[in-house]
Amino acid sequence: SNPLDTVAIRKAVTAGYFYHTARLSKGGNYKTVKHNQQVMIHPNSSLFEDLPRWVIYHELVFTTKEYMRNTIEIENKWLLEVAPHYYKARELEDSTMKKMPKGRGKARDELGGDASGVPVVVN
Repeated sequence: SNPLDTVAIRKAVTAGYFYHTARLSKGGNYKTVKHNQQVMIHPNSSLFEDLPRWVIYHELVFTTKEYMRNTIEIENKWLLEVAPHYYKARELEDSTMKKMPKGRGKARDELGGDASGVPVVVN
C-alpha cells in the first residue's frame, strides 16, 4: 500500500463523523449539510486557504464566528456509502456544475496538487 494514499484514512474518519459534514456554498461560505448552519474553517487550519468543497469536522467552536476544528477533506459520494440511513442523494448533489467564486471550491486534483505533503487531519 502507498503510505501517501490518504483515501482509506479519510473514509474511516467519514464513517465515524458523517453527521459533522459541511459543504462550500456558492457564496464562498461553508454550510452544514443537515442544518444549513453557516460555519467556517478555523484560521489556524492548513485547509483555511484551500477551501475544499466537502469537509468533515470534529467540533465547532464559537468565538466571533462558528469555526470548524480538526477538518478533513472528503468526497461527497463517501457519505452515501457510509451513511445511507442518514443522507439522501439529493442532499449530497455535487455542486461541480454550479458556478463557484473564482479560485474557490476546486478539487485538489484541479489545483494540480497530489497526496504528498497534504495533511490528513489538521487543527
